[in-house]
Amino acid sequence: MFTVNKCLCPDCNDSALSTIDFENDTIKDSPGYCINHAPNVQEVTENIIKYVETHEKIIGLNATGINFENMDFSNKKFYGCSFQHCTFLNIQAPEARFRVSFFDFSVFSDCNLQSSNIQFSSFAGSTFSHVIFTGSDLVHANFCGISAYQSSFDDADLYNSRFIDSTLNCVSFRNCNLKNANFMNTSRKDVSFKLSNTRSAVFSPEENISENDEGEV
Repeated sequence: MFTVNKCLCPDCNDSALSTIDFENDTIKDSPGYCINHAPNVQEVTENIIKYVETHEKIIGLNATGINFENMDFSNKKFYGCSFQHCTFLNIQAPEARFRVSFFDFSVFSDCNLQSSNIQFSSFAGSTFSHVIFTGSDLVHANFCGISAYQSSFDDADLYNSRFIDSTLNCVSFRNCNLKNANFMNTSRKDVSFKLSNTRSAVFSPEENISENDEGEV
């Protein structure tokens, strides 16, 4: 799990970005600054991006607020990391693995997470545009309050994941495992649940979604 060090700037309650020790090839557990107050923000950002690029297993990284663009996360493994308030643009991450990691209030655009394995992680309040989760295991994941547009969760395992209060526009959940998945109070337009076990999912009481329903609201 990432260490929550408060930003050294007085009166700032944000968490400090991780400091990379390339000499010892480690993430240092030491005080630092958040992305808004780091005196050397470009250097800190470049070091974190370099660390992600050069490691297959990343443990306890705090990269809150950093922009990741045109990167390859394929087959990488992330454990206990924080990517809250980050931007991910054109990221290729097929077969990536995430455990107990946090992406709350992040922005994903034109990203490929096909066949990824994500468990006990949170994307609450995030925005997804042209994002592919097809064939992924998304178990015990928090997607509450997300906004998703032209994205695919087809063939995914969404066991016990939550989409409460989310806005879904042109999103596909075809042939998914929806057991215990929660879609209460979602706003949906052109959403498909075809061939998915919707009777095992949780929807608002007034909704009647069948397994072949396109799920439009």
